[in-house]
Amino acid sequence: MQDVPLLISRILEHGRRIHGKSQVTTWTGEAEPHRRSFAEIGGRAAQLAHALHDELGIGESDVVGTLMWNNAEHVETYFAVPSMGAVLHTLNLRLPAEQLVWIVNHAADRAVIVNGSLLPLLAPLLPHLPTIEHIVVSGPGDRSLLADTEAQVHEYEELIAGRPTTYDWPELDERSAAAMCYTSGTTGDPKGVVYSHRSVYLHSMQVNMQESMGLDDRDTALLVVPQFHVNAWGLAHGTFMTGINMLMPDRFLQPAPLAVMIERERPTYAAAVPTIWQGLLAEVTAHPRDLSSLTTVTIGGAACPPALMEAYDKLGIRLCQAWGMTETSPLGTMAHPPAGLSTEEQWPYRITQGRFPTGVEPRLVGPNGDILPWDGTSAGELEVRGPWIAGAYYGGAGAEAIRPEDRFSADGWLKTGDVGVISPDGYLTLTDRAKDVIKSGGEWISSQELENTLMGHPDVAEAAVVAVPDEKWGERPLAAVVLKDGATVDYAALRSFLGEKIAKWQLPERWTLIPVVPKTSVGKFDKKLIRKQYADGELDVTTL
Repeated sequence: MQDVPLLISRILEHGRRIHGKSQVTTWTGEAEPHRRSFAEIGGRAAQLAHALHDELGIGESDVVGTLMWNNAEHVETYFAVPSMGAVLHTLNLRLPAEQLVWIVNHAADRAVIVNGSLLPLLAPLLPHLPTIEHIVVSGPGDRSLLADTEAQVHEYEELIAGRPTTYDWPELDERSAAAMCYTSGTTGDPKGVVYSHRSVYLHSMQVNMQESMGLDDRDTALLVVPQFHVNAWGLAHGTFMTGINMLMPDRFLQPAPLAVMIERERPTYAAAVPTIWQGLLAEVTAHPRDLSSLTTVTIGGAACPPALMEAYDKLGIRLCQAWGMTETSPLGTMAHPPAGLSTEEQWPYRITQGRFPTGVEPRLVGPNGDILPWDGTSAGELEVRGPWIAGAYYGGAGAEAIRPEDRFSADGWLKTGDVGVISPDGYLTLTDRAKDVIKSGGEWISSQELENTLMGHPDVAEAAVVAVPDEKWGERPLAAVVLKDGATVDYAALRSFLGEKIAKWQLPERWTLIPVVPKTSVGKFDKKLIRKQYADGELDVTTL
């Protein structure tokens, strides 16, 4: 067999030649959306590579950061930077300033490509970013904010204009670094995960399998999931493999513009975290829009409440739950039921995290280190390995890779920090994060199960359950509830509602009403903040 390296440049060239008429559509708000074909994207990616190499001096293994929304220029950067041998570093624009500074310095970014609308975010950080030599600005924004920077400032369109639309992409080692993404740093400093060309290529193939997203060139995919969130879940690369049209929302991520976007552009598929779809549901309930083109949505980043699935079922839209993390590229499982089942028979499979594909090998490890059976009842910490699973964290420029014992086993498996069970046919059901399990009187209580059940109550918009200290039991659950507009709080009724589905000894005694559940930068519930608010006496808690 021929030994042809699995490279991102090959995905790019395939897309521009074979699927050249497919389109990347960028939403612009009130104006007409901006449309660019895959062939044009490919040509502009080559122009950008020439500019980065010839004008900015970016070479192989140099790190190029992006601080950008989901748009066509970000797609061009996605392909140009790794294809030329440099390393793409997507920066999470929702992180606190101190974490962004730490990440850029740790990765030693030499250049950053930034949307003009995000200059107010970047400019104050620049005095603390000594490795940044070049800033490339795309789109409108206040350039005067960069007046005092020592880095060279370039205009994206001026930089690429007139350059060749083809590039002699190098034959790289497929195991060399292509892109990097940092975890959100919920505990300690963010950790860098470096993806190889090989891992991205294989992950993109799995994204397009029928057991995963399973899309083709008749589809249009709405990428609400940010491109800085684990490579847009592999969709930006996967679309170029199969010619899937891309609808990019840019900065218009609020429920109202998303509803208009779907009605006008008619995407068939979308991907985002649950909070996006909760907001969209509230929007179209209050202000109806035609969402009928949308048939399937991949939900990831956090568990999808069954009540949300049921609500979208009534709209004719199937929410498909998935599980993954930065360290898994991120595709780990997808909850497609087995074929041939009735709607009622499918439901137990849909509310799992899903089934493992060929490229992800799982095991469950018990508290004493024993490997547990796949029997649907034995709960342990999930560990995984595979060709797109991280084997270590980035140690920094010139440093050795980092393999902390709490994240990587001695025999090379990734410790996910998730606790769950696996059915005999390979479906994963997570009961909690290891750090969020409530250990009460020697027994485990799943905060996730309590949350999902609570969010099925008609008066509850969101709910987060955390462990709090208890003199008798060690820990007990505290339920923090966000009510829907117009609803009034009745903790006894909510506890009674839970009691219909949850064992009595697991029911929370402590309740509090909050205006919104705090979120991390990628939309997950920030439970550590709720625990801190409780410890500091900032919550108005009722005990039943």
